[in-house]
Amino acid sequence: MTVTKTAVVAIGGNSLILDNSKPDVPHQWDAVRETARNIADMVADGWNVVLTHGNGPQVGFILRRNELASPQVHATPLDLIVADTQGSIGFMLQQALDNEFLVRGIARQCVTLVTQVRVESDDPAFHNPTKPIGGFMDEASARKFEVEGWQVVEDAGRGWRRVVASPEPVEIVEERAIAQAVELGWIVVAVGGGGIPVVRNRKGELRSVYAVIDKDRASSLLASAIDVDLFLISTGVEQVAIHFGKPNQVNLSQITLAEAKQYMAEGHFAPGSMKPKIEACIRFLEQSSKPDAAALITDPPNLGRALRGETGTRIVSG
Repeated sequence: MTVTKTAVVAIGGNSLILDNSKPDVPHQWDAVRETARNIADMVADGWNVVLTHGNGPQVGFILRRNELASPQVHATPLDLIVADTQGSIGFMLQQALDNEFLVRGIARQCVTLVTQVRVESDDPAFHNPTKPIGGFMDEASARKFEVEGWQVVEDAGRGWRRVVASPEPVEIVEERAIAQAVELGWIVVAVGGGGIPVVRNRKGELRSVYAVIDKDRASSLLASAIDVDLFLISTGVEQVAIHFGKPNQVNLSQITLAEAKQYMAEGHFAPGSMKPKIEACIRFLEQSSKPDAAALITDPPNLGRALRGETGTRIVSG
C-alpha cells in the first residue's frame, strides 16, 4: 500500500466516553475500539494518521481521586495528570488500533509520544483563567470549589466547571520526532490533552506551568507544523451549522476559509463548543503550504462518510 496522504485527526471526549452515565474503564474501552475501527478504515484507504485526543473527563477523575485521597496521599500536579492521561489514553488507542490492524492484515503499528507544548510565560491567559477542567457540576458544588480558591464558570449550558489558564501554544517540542515517526509509517498518537504546557527558563531549560492547552489549538499547530493534507476534528455533531438550534438552522457541507471567518464574526459558533474548533481549522488553513489542504469536522460514526464527501463540514482555502 502506498501512503500518499497524511491527516491529523483530533478526537474529542465523545470518542472516548460514548455515554456520560457510563464513564468507567470497560465502557471507555468500548468507545476506544469503535474509534479504532474508524481510524483503521482511514489507514486502509491510504491515509497516514496522527491522532490527538482530549482528556477532560479523565483529568476530572484524577482530580477527584486527589480530593478523596487527601491528606493520606500526596496530590498529583496538573502537568503529571496530563502526562498520565497521555500515557493511559495513548495505550488504549495503541492496543485497539494494533488489534484492528492485526484482524485486517494491515502491516502498520501505532505508537504514542508523550508530548510537551511550549507556551510563552507572559501569555495574558495566565491572568484570565478560562479553560474548563474536570467534570461538570451544579452551581452549588462549583461555589464550594470557588471558596477553596478555584475559579469556576458555567460552560455552554452544560453545567459548571473549574477553570485554569489556557495559554496559546507556540511550539510542539517533539515535532521532529512526530514527523520522523510519520515518515517511517507509524500511526502516531501525540499532543494528548493539548500537550503538557511548558516554558523555557533563562537557561533555555523546559519547565512545566500550571495551565491546560486547548486540544484543538494544539492539534491545529501540529497539523501545520508537519504540513498535513487534512486536519480532521471528530466531535459531537455530524455537521457544523449556523443558526444552531433555531428554526432556521442551516447545516454546512462545505465552506471557504473566508466564509468560516464571516460566520464566526457573526457569532454563529458558541465559545465553549464549536468556536474553538472553527478557529483551529482557520489557523491550520492559513498556515498550510498546500493549496488543496482542507479541514473537516464531523462526528465519529460518520467519519468514513465525511471523508467520502457524503456528510460532515469541509473547510477549504477558497
